[in-house]
Amino acid sequence: MSSSPVLDLLDRYHPRGEAEAADVRRTREMAAGTADPWLRSSPLHVTASALIVHPDSGRVLLRWHQRQQAWLQVGGHGDPGESDPLAVALREAHEESGLTDLKPWPDAEPWQVVIVSVPANSKEPAHEHADVRFIFATQDPDAARAESPGSPLRWLPAPEAVGATSEANLREMLSRVERLLG
Repeated sequence: MSSSPVLDLLDRYHPRGEAEAADVRRTREMAAGTADPWLRSSPLHVTASALIVHPDSGRVLLRWHQRQQAWLQVGGHGDPGESDPLAVALREAHEESGLTDLKPWPDAEPWQVVIVSVPANSKEPAHEHADVRFIFATQDPDAARAESPGSPLRWLPAPEAVGATSEANLREMLSRVERLLG
């Protein structure tokens, strides 16, 4: 894997606010200092995720994340050989939602970069994800299927989704999406 797709993306990205600017700086420093910013054994590594929207109804899709005990967006880790955040987010979104018609919306640029703390479990210690977040749209929301029984999905109007998640960084992303949906 290569750092350059991540660094290229971060060079184009314009953070919104000081907290996000600090997360972008930390992510850039980490990516510049390693050959593989996706390496899961690093205490801070890149992940990619997306909020899936159905623009016609103004709804967003949330997925229950057992480890985080929260309703969140879809997304996750890069697989070996992957280096493009958009491609990783799209693969993860397909896997976790079952939706096959996903397209970047309103464009293919990231809409948020945030560092998220992940608690330890029996398989790995506590660590951080430098999460690069996109927005994808579907025209077929009824085709959504949970990846597993322990990871149910919920379609919610964007304002209701804000109240459904306990994560402040996702509430910020949802407010950005809500403005786009009008």
